[in-house]
Amino acid sequence: MAFTLSLHRAFVADHFHDLPGFQEDRHGHNWEIEAAVACASEGEEPAFAAALNAWVQSVDYRLLNELAPLSGRNPTAEALAEHAFRCLQGAALEPEWVKVREKANYWALCRRGEDR
Repeated sequence: MAFTLSLHRAFVADHFHDLPGFQEDRHGHNWEIEAAVACASEGEEPAFAAALNAWVQSVDYRLLNELAPLSGRNPTAEALAEHAFRCLQGAALEPEWVKVREKANYWALCRRGEDR
């Protein structure tokens, strides 16, 4: 039986916005990420947890503007959700969606396209 499994993690990170049309000084957030992957069995949960934990470790207590995958982009919740989605794909997982919350009332969701 196939199912979708989701996991939630929290992290802390700073960022600033410096592209034309969207500029803000350096500031930090207590971010949250929730991701869901398609699984064939519950035995896939450890690999999913390890991949999500590795992604969180790569951004936790970091200045997001310094991360190579976000180079040339303002590190927004949208950019982080896409980055995490691609990292999960790179870990041989099948993400359904990744949601990143920047503030209580601001989040972004990156999901698998309908063309897959």
